[in-house]
Amino acid sequence: MSNEPKEGQLNIELSEEVAEGTYSNLAIITHSTSEFVIDFIRIMPGVPKARVKNRILMTPEHAKRLMRALAENVAKYESQFGVIREAENITGGGIPMTFGGPKTEA
Repeated sequence: MSNEPKEGQLNIELSEEVAEGTYSNLAIITHSTSEFVIDFIRIMPGVPKARVKNRILMTPEHAKRLMRALAENVAKYESQFGVIREAENITGGGIPMTFGGPKTEA
């Protein structure tokens, strides 16, 4: 059996560094007429500043495909594990700075 991709098949490589992944607990999405920008951020409890850990740019068409793929996978997840409950303090777009714990002061 050959490792050569078959015609019409894409061979995707995943380096060890990328395979480790980057944790994110906040995504901010902006767009222009020609592209979507998704910034992935990790916020820490009690820390008022956070850095973008990764930025992904894509065409509107790819953004729509991603939206559909996410919706499909969330539906599969919920059918297997139950409904994903959203934290009360983040509905309406707020950013939870305390992660449900006590508020701290710096």
